[in-house]
Amino acid sequence: MTEPSDAALRRAVAPVICYPTGTLPQPDLGLYRTARAGAQKVAEVVVPPRDAAAFEVPAGGFFRITSVEGPQVGDLNLWNAADLSERFYSGKTRALHGTHLTVGDRMWSCFPYLRPMATMVEDTLGWYGADEHGGRVHDVIGTRCDPHTHHLLSGEDYHHCCHSNLTRGFAAATGMPVAEAAGAVHDVLNVFMCTGFTRDTGQYFMKASPVRPGDYLEFFAEIDLLGVLSACPGGDCSSEHSSDTAACFPLLVEVFAAQPGALEGWKSPARNGYSGTHGT
Repeated sequence: MTEPSDAALRRAVAPVICYPTGTLPQPDLGLYRTARAGAQKVAEVVVPPRDAAAFEVPAGGFFRITSVEGPQVGDLNLWNAADLSERFYSGKTRALHGTHLTVGDRMWSCFPYLRPMATMVEDTLGWYGADEHGGRVHDVIGTRCDPHTHHLLSGEDYHHCCHSNLTRGFAAATGMPVAEAAGAVHDVLNVFMCTGFTRDTGQYFMKASPVRPGDYLEFFAEIDLLGVLSACPGGDCSSEHSSDTAACFPLLVEVFAAQPGALEGWKSPARNGYSGTHGT
């Protein structure tokens, strides 16, 4: 392949942000934190290693995901608890906030709703930033480990990939047949996972998560939520993915309810205002 004479000029073109976010409505983190200070714990669920569990959070509530025994990453799916056709949209979340989420970023829902589902309000791994390899935590890059790709690469069936875990958890929570539930599972927020892209080939990489027992992420529920969290069979994702060889640990999900009046002036965001006519 011959490099053109103007190759350097072409590479030097300045990038343009695809979706400038200056006009996005901003979360009132001060209000959320004040409400959280007086909130009461109302539920908890322990997600077993290499498995998943479901939980519900009412709009205006909070949920916390905590590493409780050892370094463990998790794959998170969210649905509107009142309308399961509205679910988390990782691709648009990535386009709006970047490849990895941090405090103040939001998990956005799919079309035609496109509204905030949850807002990240606390992150004990916020100190990590970007490492020398370009790795960061809490990505919306990866799709979720799944049995189809596992079979493609190894020729083996493995039923504890995060896709299958999430399928079982969602089916159990909704009563939906497994085959239908598998189609409702979607791309995830990779909680605590440390990932990036290699500089030479641009391949998606993972490395040992910096998470330790006691570390947590906390979210404010902007709408009524059904969540399912998988404790990934990769453990801390330092070496193995979708296997029984990695050390795996449980994750704890806790749900907190704000006190009456603590969120005065706040209301759930309305669904996206686009007319839906698509030019017809």
